[in-house]
Amino acid sequence: MKILVTDGMDKKALQQLKDMGHEVIEQFYEPDELGKALHDVDVVVVRSKTKVRAKQIDEALGGRLKLIIRGGVGVDNIDVGYAADNGILVRNTPLASSQSVAELALGHMLSCARFISHAGYTMRNGQWEKKAYGKGIELCGRTLGIIGYGRIGAALGRMAKAIGMDVIAYGVHHEPGTLARDGVPYVSMDELLERSDFISVHAPAAEDTIINAQSIAKMKDGVVIINTSRGANLDEAALLEALESGKVRAAGLDVYAKEPPENNPLINHPRVSCTPHIGAQTGEAQARIGQEIVGIIASIQQ
Repeated sequence: MKILVTDGMDKKALQQLKDMGHEVIEQFYEPDELGKALHDVDVVVVRSKTKVRAKQIDEALGGRLKLIIRGGVGVDNIDVGYAADNGILVRNTPLASSQSVAELALGHMLSCARFISHAGYTMRNGQWEKKAYGKGIELCGRTLGIIGYGRIGAALGRMAKAIGMDVIAYGVHHEPGTLARDGVPYVSMDELLERSDFISVHAPAAEDTIINAQSIAKMKDGVVIINTSRGANLDEAALLEALESGKVRAAGLDVYAKEPPENNPLINHPRVSCTPHIGAQTGEAQARIGQEIVGIIASIQQ
């Protein structure tokens, strides 16, 4: 088959595909050029940068395209239903990056609790702000509310419990009072907002923004908010206002409404720990993603 890889892929996995006899093309296409390129390939492998929308699918129809693979968990950058209606399979790699994203979320929690990101920044600028950053907090004994308790949320929950946090979860398809994996209780969204000292979002992109002015108003004063899911799940203007007022103690962000982000007052805020959408960017996760992609391609040949 002819396989287009638009956003990069593990080198070992790329070689495996070539060794299997496939022609592999590594090239990124702008949206206006992508559809034409898809017309001439059997498979396209994308990450988060490439968007495969109805327009591109329309331009590919009548050609060779039969499979779109998203190297990662979410598929909101692909019009999945439209692809399926036109006979094109869509697959993702949900198992590969869960641990990496969960560890980054925990890293942001620690950074927010102890000012790690901004303290390091000021030190590199010749400042010694020991007193300013002397009022950190411990995670042990705090309550972590996880919105979306799938593979990533559960991985974070296990780590948080290991360092002594109480963990509660909200899942749109789970009744409050039931137990998730590892004995974590599901609660209502309102209860999670009211009880949590830290809130970490691990839900797919929602139709309605999850973290907004209304939900923040229900949270504890001094809450810490972490978002490594999707930028659309958080109202950046509402978060900035809450940081300025002190309602929100700090925030850890890996995803943004627009990437690269344009809300400079937010990402430059001294109580924001930010990273450039690197949740799955570990060597281990990339290798696992590559192997899942190879497995998907091998399976459709059988």
